[in-house]
This record gives sequence, C-alpha cells and structure tokens, in this order.
Amino acid sequence: MAPWLEGVSRRTDFARLELERILGGLLPWPLPPRLDALAPTRLQVPSGSRVRLTYHPDGSPPVLAVKLQEMFGLADTPTVNEGRTRVLLHLLSPAQRPIQVTQDLKSFWNHTYPEVRKELRGRYPKHPWPEDPWNALPTRKTRPR
Repeated sequence: MAPWLEGVSRRTDFARLELERILGGLLPWPLPPRLDALAPTRLQVPSGSRVRLTYHPDGSPPVLAVKLQEMFGLADTPTVNEGRTRVLLHLLSPAQRPIQVTQDLKSFWNHTYPEVRKELRGRYPKHPWPEDPWNALPTRKTRPR
C-alpha cells in the first residue's frame, strides 16, 4: 500500500485515492477481469450510458439507478453474476427521484408505465413520454424545442 499512500497526510487526501484500482491491483491474475465480469461497477443501458451499480454488503441485489427514458425498449431486467442475479432498478424521474423500484422491467412497461406517464408528462413536458415505450428511442436528453 505504501506507493499509493505517498503524499497522503490529511483525511481529505484519502478521498482522492482510487480504491477500486488499488484493490484490483492487489488481486492475482486472472481474478481482476473475472471479478469485473461477475460484478461490474457499471452497466451499459439502452441509451448508451454506462451507469454505476451500487452493491450492498448484505448480499441484496445491486441497484442500478437510471433515468426512465434511458431504458425505453428494454424488456429484460439487466443482470450480473453471469445472468444469475437481476439488478434492482430504481427508475428515476427527470429530477433524479425514484418513481419505480422493480426487478421486473417487462411488467413495469406493460402495467405501471401508463400510469407513470399520465402523472409525469405534465410535470416534465420537455422529456419524452411516448405511449409505446417498447419502440421509443432511449435517451438521456430532453426533447428538442
């Protein structure tokens, strides 16, 4: 650990340490790529964004907090651990607040989305709220004016 601690003298210095990289560097080969395959730190969503996953020490499913519009068109809930563990999706409003927490994305699009759309499209008119989320283009952006 000594090379990474060089120049670290205050508590704020520790915040700048890249712990993921440091700990990954301590693992013998071939464990780092295997760990990344089983428990990635980010997942790519349909919009193309790579969104950070949050893991919990209690073993509960990892959380993927992502804006709802970035998931348009995706039927299956993303997984980790070689497809054995579904992530817990926190589908966010444009204000980055959770509007739905689910591990069943297909059911959300089919049953809950129409109500969410009805409630939020007036509150967030600059964001896309298509009637058919299955065929809508996923996006991080607002609609052009």
